[in-house]
Amino acid sequence: MPSGWREESDYDYIETLGASGLAWECLRRNPDYRAAFPKMTESEAAAWGLRFPCRSKA
Repeated sequence: MPSGWREESDYDYIETLGASGLAWECLRRNPDYRAAFPKMTESEAAAWGLRFPCRSKA
């Protein structure tokens, strides 16, 4: 990967994250998760260790 592809300071916020915030930052970059998310059901989300408390029960 070429050097200078990102600014290190763009990721300073990671140092302030708790465990769940850090887990989310990693998970949202997972290509399998990103592909599954649009059609994910509550039970499938639970398999990823997720909860959607604000998602409607449609």
